[in-house]
Amino acid sequence: MTNDSTVTVYSTQKVKRARIAVAAVFTVHGAVTGSFATRVPWIQDHAGVSAGQLGLALAFPAIGASIAMPLAGRISHRFGARTALRGLLTLWTLALILPALAPNLLTLCAALLVYGATAGMSDVAMNALGVEVENRLDKSIMSGLHGMWSVGALIGSAAGTVAAHTATDARTHHLVAALVLTALGLIACRDVLDIQSSPDEEPPPRFTLPPKSALIIGAVGFCAVFAEGASLDWSAVYLRDVLDSSDGLAAASTTAFALMMAVARIAGDRIVDRFGAVRTVRTGGVMATAGGLLVVFSPSPAAAMCGFGLLGLGVAVVVPLAFAAAGRSGPNPSQAIAGVATITYTSGLIAPSAIGSLAEATSLVVSFGVVTVLAFGLVLGAGVLRSADRKIAGSAVGEGTTTKSAAGS
Repeated sequence: MTNDSTVTVYSTQKVKRARIAVAAVFTVHGAVTGSFATRVPWIQDHAGVSAGQLGLALAFPAIGASIAMPLAGRISHRFGARTALRGLLTLWTLALILPALAPNLLTLCAALLVYGATAGMSDVAMNALGVEVENRLDKSIMSGLHGMWSVGALIGSAAGTVAAHTATDARTHHLVAALVLTALGLIACRDVLDIQSSPDEEPPPRFTLPPKSALIIGAVGFCAVFAEGASLDWSAVYLRDVLDSSDGLAAASTTAFALMMAVARIAGDRIVDRFGAVRTVRTGGVMATAGGLLVVFSPSPAAAMCGFGLLGLGVAVVVPLAFAAAGRSGPNPSQAIAGVATITYTSGLIAPSAIGSLAEATSLVVSFGVVTVLAFGLVLGAGVLRSADRKIAGSAVGEGTTTKSAAGS
């Protein structure tokens, strides 16, 4: 966003306000996802698509994000971080309206293409600003920010659960949610850091291959985010179609998953400081594996909801720790982090499609058997995150100002 020679001085209070603001942005972003996820069964019925066709449609967010994500850096470079985030977040919140309007597979795919493109660009912009705040505070905040995303997903999914339970039309539900979240997002963006690129700085490249050091770390993140994406978008469908639960109870399974994600991420920084990244991820992998097994062999909707909750609890802190490990894995930290982000983000976007395709060929039970195997991969691969165990030095922000470089990682 800025080069290494750029040093911007911000007051302590301004940086603290920026931390609160970017946390609010993460919350709004998560609320859009939660609002969408709980109404996937309604959208499937409205569009008249099968599980396999729904899986195909859910591939289009990944396509849209892959095309659009590289543009986020260039937009921030041209307009500044605050203006870019304000515009991209607004596009994302308003894109929530589109999927529920789709009457068939073709229009659903088009709507989800736009949905994914705006999701990816706003995600890149807000994470970049989160890293900027973390650097200026000189202490870890990313797990907490991702926790606020999960809080947002929880709020959105809770509202969606109520809407589904009361048989509210998803078009009405998503229109109201989009308007409210757009207003909240615009308010939150007022206090984020306004990072500007220097006039002589080259725009970010459109595409760069991740370094080798990032690939194995990204693989661990892939396992966690695949389980997250699969559970978030398919847990409600799983309870409805496999365990014959009501729409309201099915939507509540998404809420249970989001709740456990939020709890673990908010507590994540303290847990990692106490037990270390490797032990935390390995223990989380055991819990996620147990949760996956409970889902697959679940005798009742209640047991499956507990399983989804354990999955959420187990995978929650992996991505922030993968970013931290990538930042210390080689001579080019920013490129490594970008590579891990690309791998993990893509995993979350392709997971719903992959689950749907596998369910069409076999069953949803088999699909979540695959999720369980990937969750066990966290147990086996946790050691590659050992470099994330190095604790960040104490806060460099005192009562005066901070002169941390705006370079990022």
